[in-house]
Amino acid sequence: MRDLTELTTSWHRPPISQMHGESLPHAAAPFLGFARLLRHHAFAIAPEQVTSFMQAVTLLGPRSMNDIHEAALATLAPSPDRRSEFEAHFRGYFYGNAKPSIEGEEDEETRVKDDRGTREEESRTVRQEKGGELSSALEQLSSRDFQRDADGLGSFRRRLASALPARRSFRTTRTRSRGILDLRRSLSEIVSADGDIPAPLLRRRQTVPRKFLLLIDVSGSMKLHTADYLKLAHAAVQGADRAEVFTFGTRLTRITSALRIRDRDQALARASALVDDWDGGTRMGPTLLAFLSVPRFSAFARGAAVVILSDALERGDHADLETAIRRLSARAFRLSLATPLAGDPRFRPATAALRAILPVLDDLVDGSSVRSLTHFILSLARPAQAAEAIWKRVS
Repeated sequence: MRDLTELTTSWHRPPISQMHGESLPHAAAPFLGFARLLRHHAFAIAPEQVTSFMQAVTLLGPRSMNDIHEAALATLAPSPDRRSEFEAHFRGYFYGNAKPSIEGEEDEETRVKDDRGTREEESRTVRQEKGGELSSALEQLSSRDFQRDADGLGSFRRRLASALPARRSFRTTRTRSRGILDLRRSLSEIVSADGDIPAPLLRRRQTVPRKFLLLIDVSGSMKLHTADYLKLAHAAVQGADRAEVFTFGTRLTRITSALRIRDRDQALARASALVDDWDGGTRMGPTLLAFLSVPRFSAFARGAAVVILSDALERGDHADLETAIRRLSARAFRLSLATPLAGDPRFRPATAALRAILPVLDDLVDGSSVRSLTHFILSLARPAQAAEAIWKRVS
């Protein structure tokens, strides 16, 4: 960072792309190198932005590294969803960290894995929490094998598409009654019939099933139920065209593509290979926030029927979980939590985490068996009653 004052005599030069063989001042090399680093990691950086970056640094002095940081943010303009990655590269490049980390480097990171590719994305800082008796934040990676089981999911698969909540599409279809006038077709018919039309031609908006999103907890405390949940997820993807499935524990993994394989054994074997955190720790809040931080994933929840299969045993402070559930509820058409703990008649939502999210949930139901889950999912089209009101009556 020496000789930064040399830039004061050179910032009026043309853009870098026009300099050809003209050499830059020695002090400009670190800033040009940082721009090249960002390009190498697929950031969209135009030559004019690099020139503006160096000009901004010159105008600011700079008096501190904070000036360089502010100049980089203002001119290189990283997108909001890649801001954390930008910060990591800035710290690694200018502070000389061998392994740049996202802000809060003492914490572990939630990794996001999309089944359409193998690249893992750093999406959000995850805080290690204390407390919780049945869940752990410790990451434990393992694989799992699934065997075929006669569980009667065939009927569920066939009925799912027609049982999901529906919405009115903006696309229209022809109808004989209870529609609006199809002016274009009517005029065409009038012309072809020499000015006469026997009956008005009508159209109406189509009704289509809503998206269906399953979020499956694969942490150690859910070990006894994970296999059944994955079989249910495979039947859902096979039965509904717009179903999406994610697993979460210490990481977030999209497994929809694997479950689109028709043969269940092959599909679950592929899903098992994709998920790295079987039977590990629990970071429910941070992983759901990671899901919401990826725009393409968050879009899956918009207007969808969302079902979370988890015991919701969040460790320590539940602030992240409460924030994630509220944001997810704001996007979803209906948000339900199915917990195996509700299979016990003595169950009450007594933990701090459950009490915090209960007012936001549309449903808190029994998730202890495939039968209870399929019955509930096939009833999603019926009006929901507030989960909080239901459990107050039970209590």
